[in-house]
Amino acid sequence: MSLIKISNLKKHYLSGGETVEALSGVSLSIEAGEFITIMGQSGSGKSTLLSVLGGMNHPTAGEVEMAGVRLYTLPGEKLADFRAGNLGFVFQSFHLIPYLTALENVMLPLAIARMGSREKKAKAREALGRVGLAAKVDRLPNQLSGGEQERVAIARAIVNTPHILLADEPTGNLDSRTSEEVMRLFRELNREGQTVVMVTHNPENCGYADRTIFLRDGRVVAEGEELTPPEACRLAVAGM
Repeated sequence: MSLIKISNLKKHYLSGGETVEALSGVSLSIEAGEFITIMGQSGSGKSTLLSVLGGMNHPTAGEVEMAGVRLYTLPGEKLADFRAGNLGFVFQSFHLIPYLTALENVMLPLAIARMGSREKKAKAREALGRVGLAAKVDRLPNQLSGGEQERVAIARAIVNTPHILLADEPTGNLDSRTSEEVMRLFRELNREGQTVVMVTHNPENCGYADRTIFLRDGRVVAEGEELTPPEACRLAVAGM
């Protein structure tokens, strides 16, 4: 059974009195342990799909099933609990709290966890160690480079050891060298068992994934083969 199964997913918005169809019947399956990239031109529905997948944006129609759980049949509190226990989120803008240290930022998802302060700090230190920032736990965000801030954001996303890691343009604000470092980290986490679903505009990032899903006008138009090379991504996006 697939870890994630999306069936005929639709999402409509009202804009200026008109209905905008952000997703138009998306169906796909993702296996446990896969690294998936989602590509498409601006407005194709990439970020909408990720937000629906993450339980943050109720679909107009269709179904999202994770580990056998129909996500949007859960009441609000149970949906929040499911997100906290199973999903980790990484965003382009990092969303770090500027007056908290790296350690304190990573501890945020543990705020409601039933564990003592010492255990929370230990888990946060472990997560920062996994992303190569063991020596910078006491730094504030403005004392870290852009790549280091992204690593803090990744550590925060994995501190609860979620089954699925969702990333929305995680290298969008980084230079090419730092982007490569971050993508290698995602691939390493994936090889350790993390299922990764990433929205990206960068064809180079496809080379790290097992599969690439292409969207156009809210629909899946093609899927890359295993370990899709960057050039194939460029050609596919150019032809969309």
